[in-house]
Amino acid sequence: MVTKSQDRRKVRLSRALGVALTPKAARYMEKRPYGPGQHGRTKRKADSDYAVRLREKQRLREQYGIREKQLRIAFNEANRAEGLTGENLVELLEMRLDALVLRSGFARTTAQARQFVVHRHILVDGKIVDRPSFRVKPGQTIEVKAKSEGLEPFQVAAAGGHADVLPPVPSYLEVSLDKLQAKLVARPKRAEVPVTCEVQLVVEYYAAR
Repeated sequence: MVTKSQDRRKVRLSRALGVALTPKAARYMEKRPYGPGQHGRTKRKADSDYAVRLREKQRLREQYGIREKQLRIAFNEANRAEGLTGENLVELLEMRLDALVLRSGFARTTAQARQFVVHRHILVDGKIVDRPSFRVKPGQTIEVKAKSEGLEPFQVAAAGGHADVLPPVPSYLEVSLDKLQAKLVARPKRAEVPVTCEVQLVVEYYAAR
């Protein structure tokens, strides 16, 4: 369960980063479209190049709800692969099991998706996987365990209860929401991934370190 203090932190962090990290934060930001704190309404001085890159890296990390070490590992892998490092990075992060549970509409937030995985409610190709960082491969199927389908959160999901707060299902997923089943049909492409991030700035941040 997400506590009230964690909820408040997410709202404040969302306002600081300029990207809604939870549905509650999205509603709050609509009412208060400025940064947190007593100086939130005032015009900010221009940030340094470092501050701009750091904030963009933080935006990406918080949208996936991962630790700095996990993002750095993913960056190093993306940097070694062929193609554009920034696009590779987002594509690798998007193949995380918790990310795909969220995109499929099984969960309302990244934190809830991770909780479902850790609590062993999610199967990949018929086997329980309890690691949120597990990388799903194209062709693999994600589904809610049969014994868990009757739980209220999954009943809400199966009825399309999160459609108002989640982006449309991307084309790299085939989803049967009523059956709580999804299949990764292709490797995600950056242009299709619903995250807000200037990935080149993230690459520049790590390249300078």
